[in-house]
Amino acid sequence: MKTKLEAKAPWEKGLLKVTEDGRHFCCGEEPFFLLGDTAWLLFHQLTLEESYVYLRNRKELGYNVILADFIHTADQKNLAGDSALTEGDPARPNTEGTFWTHVDAVMEMGRELGLYMGILPVWGSSVVKSGRMNMDNVDAYMDFVLNRYHDFPNIIWVVGGDVRGDAAYDVFRHMGKRMKEDNPDRLVTYHPFGRTSSSLWFHEEDWLDFNLFQSGHRRYDQVSMQEWDDNTAKEGWFGEDSWKYVKRDLGKSPARPVLDGEPSYEWIRQGLHDNSQPYWKAADVRRYAYWSVFAGAAGHVYGHNSIMQFYKDTSREGAFGAKYLWSDAIHHPGGAQMVHLKKLCEWVGFEKGHPAEEYLLSEQGEKYDYISVLAGEDFLLAYTVTGRQIALSLKAYGGRKLQACWMDPVTGMYTYIGMVTGDQATFNPPEREDGTDAVLVLQAEGKGCI
Repeated sequence: MKTKLEAKAPWEKGLLKVTEDGRHFCCGEEPFFLLGDTAWLLFHQLTLEESYVYLRNRKELGYNVILADFIHTADQKNLAGDSALTEGDPARPNTEGTFWTHVDAVMEMGRELGLYMGILPVWGSSVVKSGRMNMDNVDAYMDFVLNRYHDFPNIIWVVGGDVRGDAAYDVFRHMGKRMKEDNPDRLVTYHPFGRTSSSLWFHEEDWLDFNLFQSGHRRYDQVSMQEWDDNTAKEGWFGEDSWKYVKRDLGKSPARPVLDGEPSYEWIRQGLHDNSQPYWKAADVRRYAYWSVFAGAAGHVYGHNSIMQFYKDTSREGAFGAKYLWSDAIHHPGGAQMVHLKKLCEWVGFEKGHPAEEYLLSEQGEKYDYISVLAGEDFLLAYTVTGRQIALSLKAYGGRKLQACWMDPVTGMYTYIGMVTGDQATFNPPEREDGTDAVLVLQAEGKGCI
């Protein structure tokens, strides 16, 4: 059996594309569960040797997409002190130093490891929103980027960067169109501001292949963070209920895949800007992941505060209360636990499923008591955050025998319950010391538990 590092790159099986139903991804004919990791400053903060350590770790865990931006600020420099742009001008990329050759090398590293790179050519909330990149210079920069990276088979293009689409609508729309025109075979999406989705501005655009939303880093009670919060109440936001963003986007036409491109990061402050606030931890990132995927998302993007900024110097204060070195954070539990969800979805064939809250006979709860259900012809998955009893209608399975197990989302281990049949059944999660969340797995007789 080949190891993950020896396995065929996914694009060698066929183009990464949206499935015919407009809800999921596939490489050729093989379903593709998109599991992304957030590495915004990958090209700026790490040496080549460090980049390999990070990328190999993510590949070995089972991630298949890495999100990073080429330029985070107009005066962006790499570790060697070389600038990305000449005098901060987007129309004049600096090809004299090592900035772009270093980017080339890391991009090639990702290709050799079989990883897709979700690339933002520029971080929108700083460079575009400020006007440094505008309709007068965007084409010169896009010409450079698209020509240089046209032939990489492992690129997913991402417009935006933690910014509302209407902050520079014409520029963002133009970038998306240029990306798709340059190579129609590359997927394109948009990374929005917190508590918003790309669908708010670009859902009907031909260049947009799938929606990203940012459920964000705030608690239910953290409605507004004052001066920097440029959202509007009329658009609605859903607190920590990431599944509601999925439901909203899946209700739009045309059908497009959707996923949470930025949920709460592991070990980031709740609400971001107040260091007196507690941190989001592994149990929280699990909740965001299962809620969104069981609501119909085509995958999930994980993030860790120390990794997204590659915090490596404890002599300086990290952003948003970073307290761990990135090299330690890549071994934190939340990142490893995301892979249990990916394996489960691949095993049952989640792309054949649909959100099925109507199968729930238990009274549906609010906030953390919410139970999410994803069902297909031969399987049913249900997730409880608080360890609630789960009562289900099984009428859709026509009296067939179903093998029932509990999956521990912390360890990925399965506990066999037994065979169930009939019109309904009730299940009580096992108690454990390291959390209360649990995944119920029902599968048609013969497939068993993993």
